[in-house]
Amino acid sequence: MAEMAGSPVGMTAEQEEEAFYHEAALNATWTGSRLMIGSVASGLGAFVFAFFYLRSLNSHGLWYPSGQFATKPSIAVGTTIMALIVVSAIVQSIGLTQIKAGRKSAWSAAALVALVLGLAAVGVQIWQLTALPFQPGGSGFASVFVGTSPVFAVLVLGTMVWLEIMVMRARQIPQISFVEQPPTFDEATNVQRFQASLSAFTLFWNFMAVAAVVLYVLFYIVH
Repeated sequence: MAEMAGSPVGMTAEQEEEAFYHEAALNATWTGSRLMIGSVASGLGAFVFAFFYLRSLNSHGLWYPSGQFATKPSIAVGTTIMALIVVSAIVQSIGLTQIKAGRKSAWSAAALVALVLGLAAVGVQIWQLTALPFQPGGSGFASVFVGTSPVFAVLVLGTMVWLEIMVMRARQIPQISFVEQPPTFDEATNVQRFQASLSAFTLFWNFMAVAAVVLYVLFYIVH
């Protein structure tokens, strides 16, 4: 991974200011990704709380009533969605190690695979919501499931848009910039900011994979 050299002797005031803002941008990327994970975790946590709260109350036996509303969502479909997201996150994490080692083309291939897998997960989840074996308001479980699934699908789709943007950004950076020190300050900062953004994306996507596993356990194993 290309690293930017320290401030050279004789750096002008303008260059020092640019270096300061560059460092601030890197720190903002690190902090922003963690804050985003916290925000999304809080939002999904509301659905997890609703799941356990309504399940524990089971008012009038309507959490998972017998009869027509007792039909469970397909565990095969749920497993497919979860597996696609987890495998996508693993592939992207492997790709990150490749670009850090200077192999941009290897990361590009991994990123495209991760993107296709993530979009496939969104597609399967949308299809699932159009063919549910129960009415959205038929039970407490159905209400929480139908409330959580679209939100999670939108989050995954948004994350895949982020990845697509990263792929397009990478096309503007020469392969050699990930192997050797770029010749100019602007090129060096561009590479470092890209790498910081990619690390932030990978962290968030791994978090989403963990969330997918948690929701899978709740809706398809515990329910």
